[in-house]
Amino acid sequence: MDRLDRQFDFLRETDKLKQIGRQSYLADGSRKENDAEHSWHLALMAVLLSGYAEKDIDVLRVMTMVLVHDIVEIDAGDTYAYDTNGNATKSERETRAADRIFNILPEDQAEYLRSLWEEFEEQATPESAFANMLDKLQPLMLNDASGGKSWKEHGVKLGQVLNHNKNTANGSKELWEYARKNFIEPNVEKGILKE
Repeated sequence: MDRLDRQFDFLRETDKLKQIGRQSYLADGSRKENDAEHSWHLALMAVLLSGYAEKDIDVLRVMTMVLVHDIVEIDAGDTYAYDTNGNATKSERETRAADRIFNILPEDQAEYLRSLWEEFEEQATPESAFANMLDKLQPLMLNDASGGKSWKEHGVKLGQVLNHNKNTANGSKELWEYARKNFIEPNVEKGILKE
């Protein structure tokens, strides 16, 4: 029962992801999404868009990776992509959170999920490159759909978006090109993303 108790303890703990707010608005602009919604959306994207990966990938591995990639934000909080100060301490905060949260699980599962989280962070495998690409693409899609609501709210400039996405094509050149043409360029033309 100890194993099962620890698994349910982890599942109860990760329910807190539903309370961690992000800066991306839902497509209709009605409210900001939470981490659980974001992770679910990335898992669905992994299933639907896996055929565009730059290299062959294990789709289940990518899905699991995106489902756990933000669990550390239960303790560390969400760090907005364009928050310079927050990003300076992000790694340290998230590592401490990973030490606590993943170790709620039985040791074998703790090691497995922690290794996926670390793989995502390192972006050195085809799966982690694709997962990171999804993590960057989804907010671009939502910003475009919501009329650039989050970009406007934070005064985000085109150069910030391009710099934040400098490695996005590593996961899929085709999807990055699609996002650039359909999510970024129209917002430059509308004056939402300024030079």
